[in-house]
Amino acid sequence: MATTSDIRNGLCIRYNNDIYKVVEFLHVKPGKGPAFVRTKLKSVTNGKVIDNTFPAGRKLDDVRVETHKFQYLYREGDVYHFMNEQDYTQIQLQKSALDVPELMKEGEIVTIIINSEDGMPLSVDMPASVILEVTHTEPGLKGNTATNATKPATVETGAEVNVPLFINEGDKIKIETSKGAYQERIKE
Repeated sequence: MATTSDIRNGLCIRYNNDIYKVVEFLHVKPGKGPAFVRTKLKSVTNGKVIDNTFPAGRKLDDVRVETHKFQYLYREGDVYHFMNEQDYTQIQLQKSALDVPELMKEGEIVTIIINSEDGMPLSVDMPASVILEVTHTEPGLKGNTATNATKPATVETGAEVNVPLFINEGDKIKIETSKGAYQERIKE
């Protein structure tokens, strides 16, 4: 059993007859009244995200999990195939178990959280950022740089990201996976 003081990003808990992963949390201590914890929970079975508030000190039923490094192999419809780096076993996960599947390229190393009790994969944690190549974007207009203007760009995985005007096709960019946002251009 865990309490609300143990809540952190990535914690898996049993709640409403389902297993949820904590995506965001905020401990709140108002001037009047008792403290509480606001959370954003993502269901590991169907991918639905809910907002929930727990009173401070509430007991939570946490799920014992293991983490393993897996390599992303390929996608087949809504099924994603991964290979364990240690014993080379393969598993398949539905798209709903992934946070940002559109930013994952083949060969990417990810961390998969597995339920210790039944061996079922619960979710996939991507690295904090990924480096992808821009495959399509409109050229930026000269002189149009007075503000922080952005334009849409398609990267090699097919995802669309807003980038600054100076980014061109063929550039490699670093993308923050938690927000799906452009961070910087990578110089080679």
